[in-house]
Amino acid sequence: MELFPAIDLRAGAAVRLAQGDFGRQSDYGDPLALARRYAEAGARWVHVVDLDGARTGTAANRVQVLAIAAATPASVQAGGGVRSAPDAEELLGGGVARVVLGTAALSDPGLLGSLAERFPGQVAVGIDHRGGGADVAVDGWTRPSGTTLSEALARLDGLALAAVIVTAIEHDGVLSGPDIPGLEAVLGLCAHPVIASGGVRSVADLRALAALSGGGRGLAGVIVGRALVDGTLDVEEAVAACATSG
Repeated sequence: MELFPAIDLRAGAAVRLAQGDFGRQSDYGDPLALARRYAEAGARWVHVVDLDGARTGTAANRVQVLAIAAATPASVQAGGGVRSAPDAEELLGGGVARVVLGTAALSDPGLLGSLAERFPGQVAVGIDHRGGGADVAVDGWTRPSGTTLSEALARLDGLALAAVIVTAIEHDGVLSGPDIPGLEAVLGLCAHPVIASGGVRSVADLRALAALSGGGRGLAGVIVGRALVDGTLDVEEAVAACATSG
């Protein structure tokens, strides 16, 4: 299981939101310094999200995303406001290793299929849900899509995706622990590599995720945000915990 330290961008700075609420923001300063810190501590990936782009559909922090990709040895997985082929091309051409489509994956399945075919192994889908999978949120988690988690996963069948990133919004940014039962169910429903997101607070949480099994396989990765920036979990111990099998 791979560790993906999260760097969320708003107005050019690194921030964290509680449960996706733009009114509940914590500030963490220079995103480039944060990315370098994670890479120097042993993270092989960083997960970067343009929160402004996710909410509006127009990239607002792309300069910062590309600067991180250019200046850190870690591979960059980036999303937020990726709504067109030129968006994906600019990111991948600028050194980003993998792009993540969220809103566009639901609203424009033709775009998702085309990008997955053109850039094998470099396109992931982010599915962010509330209510135990009752509704997938879009536009930076500000709007319900009317689609359930299981319905969204079913639409991805047959696509050549690098990963599916699943976030339980109620768990995100509040250090409440990950959605273990929900992730186990996702592993049984989804044939793609699954990356978990939301709620990780400790080494014990990471070990529980590393031991998780569903559909005969485990998680491919886990995104960790607040626990790393707040210092309740350090990157070195997180990498080691991700490498365990329980």
